[in-house]
Amino acid sequence: MTLSASELYEAGLALPPSVRKDMALRLLESVEDVDQESVDEAWTAEIGSRVDDLTSGKVQTIPGDEVFTRVAARLDAREAARNA
Repeated sequence: MTLSASELYEAGLALPPSVRKDMALRLLESVEDVDQESVDEAWTAEIGSRVDDLTSGKVQTIPGDEVFTRVAARLDAREAARNA
């Protein structure tokens, strides 16, 4: 007997949460078609490009303290707008 996708979904909902999680992860792994070598090559190229941008002066870094100050200010402004 073959189950339709919706029948399989409904049957899956009857399973305990830990089993559903395992099943979902296994199903996801079965459709992920990742060629790790090409992913690694793409990341290596991206990192090289970013390092080149930094060393050439094309981009400037921002000190961490300044980043956190800017983020805090934005969050405060959003919170103030919500409470207004």
